[in-house]
Amino acid sequence: MIVVNTETVPGREIASVLGLVQGNTIRAKHLGRDIAASFKNLVGGEIRGYTELLTEARRQAIERMVGQAAELGADAVVNVRFTTSAVAAGAAELYAYGTAVRLVGGAAGAVR
Repeated sequence: MIVVNTETVPGREIASVLGLVQGNTIRAKHLGRDIAASFKNLVGGEIRGYTELLTEARRQAIERMVGQAAELGADAVVNVRFTTSAVAAGAAELYAYGTAVRLVGGAAGAVR
């Protein structure tokens, strides 16, 4: 599955648009990560625990979006975007969405 944040796949023609596809996950903060983050806030720098949390959330949201696109028979998802929102104290949603498309000639031989 080709996943791009552009409106088209470079060098490929879109044969049909299958519709909006999305994937999301809601993640809660971990007590150990919160303690480490509190200390890091005192001295500054990257909070690796939160970076890992968001990386995992982004990966899972993309996997779910791609799964939905595959169910529609898509070759690619174009115009992919991400949003986040707080849904409860200490929990946030990461939402990925895009447009599922079929490419002329399918995905074989496509630039990835």
